Amino acid sequence: MYQTDKFVSSLKEWNIELSEIQIQQFIQYYELLIEKNKVMNLTGITEWEEVVQKHFVDSLALVKAIDLSEPLKILDMGTGAGFPGIPLKIAFPNLQIVLLDSLNKRIKFLQEVIENLGLKEIEAYHGRAEEFAKKQEFREKFDYVVSRAVANLATLSEYCIPYVKRSGKFIPYKSGEITEELEQSKKAIQILGGNLLEVKEFLLPDSDIGRSLVIVEKVQSTKNKYPRMGGKPSKEPLGR
Repeated sequence: MYQTDKFVSSLKEWNIELSEIQIQQFIQYYELLIEKNKVMNLTGITEWEEVVQKHFVDSLALVKAIDLSEPLKILDMGTGAGFPGIPLKIAFPNLQIVLLDSLNKRIKFLQEVIENLGLKEIEAYHGRAEEFAKKQEFREKFDYVVSRAVANLATLSEYCIPYVKRSGKFIPYKSGEITEELEQSKKAIQILGGNLLEVKEFLLPDSDIGRSLVIVEKVQSTKNKYPRMGGKPSKEPLGR
């Protein structure tokens, strides 16, 4: 029913091999996504081939930046329809994943996905980044924080870096030209206890779609006043 050869060969380029069970989990995830998308807006991309390339493969691009064979604890901030967290969990069952999103309807969908796919050591929480960052069990507790959320890097850094443990990393997924955005976010990253290490630029397999992974190392603890409340990180980005 679904052509999976291209999916499998794309991932082989990145040394990711999926079992038959994992491929079936991706198909099941796709079917749940498309079904739920009829009643709520989860994605504008609905064709199998496109979802595979622009959501599944794109989510797994994290292997370009880090070794995912370790039992790492990863937070997916503003996960939306579960990207990149759910594809990462399917492909790398050893990861411990926390999904956070501010829309409860999306979280209920993700909990349905987790249950239907039989995924373990993955939890989905409904909440705002600035509120959960004040909770002791979340603040500076993650090896990595990732996000595909569409937000300015200075803003996204304020929401995400407080969750990263010392010597852990914040890795946002970016597309398009980001030189200016990087320049404008350096000060914010520094204020939050981060250090911009490098940017990995690449094309998605079998495409001319350019992507970047920005790698920010946490070098010191984030001051307790961050992230600021009341939408300030987006209205008044740090370092501006």
